[in-house]
Amino acid sequence: MANYRRFAVVLIAVAAAIAISSIFLLTTFRWLAFGAAGLFAGFGIGLWIARRADAQPGTDEPSLSATTEFPIDLLNATLNEMSEGLLVIDNDMRVVASNHAAKHLFTNAGDSINSKRLTELTRNPAIYEAFLEGVRGSERAGVKVETFAPDRRVFDLRVVPLHTNNGTRGAVGVFFDVTRLERLELIRQEFLSNVSHELRTPLTSIVALAETLEAGALNDPNNNQRFLTIIQKNAARMHHLIDDILELSAIEAGNVKIYPEPVPLHALVEDVINSVAASATSRNIAVRNLVPSNSHVFADPHRLVQMLTNLIENAIKFNRDGGTVSITLSRSDNDRISVEDTGEGIPSHHLERLFERFYRVDRARSRELGGTGLGLAIVKHLAKAHGGEVKVESTFGQGSRFTIELPRHEESGSVE
Repeated sequence: MANYRRFAVVLIAVAAAIAISSIFLLTTFRWLAFGAAGLFAGFGIGLWIARRADAQPGTDEPSLSATTEFPIDLLNATLNEMSEGLLVIDNDMRVVASNHAAKHLFTNAGDSINSKRLTELTRNPAIYEAFLEGVRGSERAGVKVETFAPDRRVFDLRVVPLHTNNGTRGAVGVFFDVTRLERLELIRQEFLSNVSHELRTPLTSIVALAETLEAGALNDPNNNQRFLTIIQKNAARMHHLIDDILELSAIEAGNVKIYPEPVPLHALVEDVINSVAASATSRNIAVRNLVPSNSHVFADPHRLVQMLTNLIENAIKFNRDGGTVSITLSRSDNDRISVEDTGEGIPSHHLERLFERFYRVDRARSRELGGTGLGLAIVKHLAKAHGGEVKVESTFGQGSRFTIELPRHEESGSVE
């Protein structure tokens, strides 16, 4: 009889696994992970039902826990290692089974949530209604659940009815953490909105001025050249923006290859300074190359030029007239290339988001100076592609320091 019972347990587990995983896979594109979670949940629920059936009084058969100790341990370990929260309730809306992830969802529940009513665990009406409908025999999918302690998290709750052989009704719910997916979706929407706005502004100016010229201003010697200059400036701005968007997209997609080699840093910085000399001279800003002449770093020279050009151009744009920009190299666990300016500095509440796409501290001034809002995001992703990172330190009113940290290499010859 024990063998038959074990066989029945396996059949119940497999049937529940197939049923629940099929529901998850067919109801949404979201995804094979949900199907896998459903498979685990179904397996666990099948064994849980069988275990409870074995525990009914009046039977001569030994309990499941006594005869199949290893499978129960394996089941508990499997369910508790799931990142998805699993909650099983009976028809009295009382919790009869759960895993560790589910316990963490209900911060006021203490050490154990089993045997507690759902209303003791949460006052969220969406959760309660979903499980109530599950108890009544209706499936609920795609229920959005938000928690705010200690951090905001978003879950996709799926509840299906649960029936046992003796007619006891209940429901099983799985909480899928979709916080990261929602954040990525928000970033995508913000990106599209920002791109549309950034392109619309210069395009509107180009169209308006072209119509003005067409309406007769082309023959106006006092304004036609000025209009054409503005059109050219806005067209160049759109060109730079599109180039940066394509570049950033390629970097984020992993389509940009990094070919690091020992790079003579002093000479490379000197080339970058020469390329931005005109803008520095126009505002009487001194750009100082303080990198030792014999120093090397291990990096892709083309991408390093790209990163330093972005940082030095920003240091010039947002500096005071007559200020200075200093480029230095230091060595600790990594090679640290710093670009420091004597500008107005950056308020501390902006620092955390400074490397996001299209994020600007001063939007009006940034656009006026020709910035696309993507330069620092490009620097961040290129630094990561090198296995390093970029950091910022700033004191409002005193200036800012941006530092590219690159992994040390024994052939780089960086100075102490």
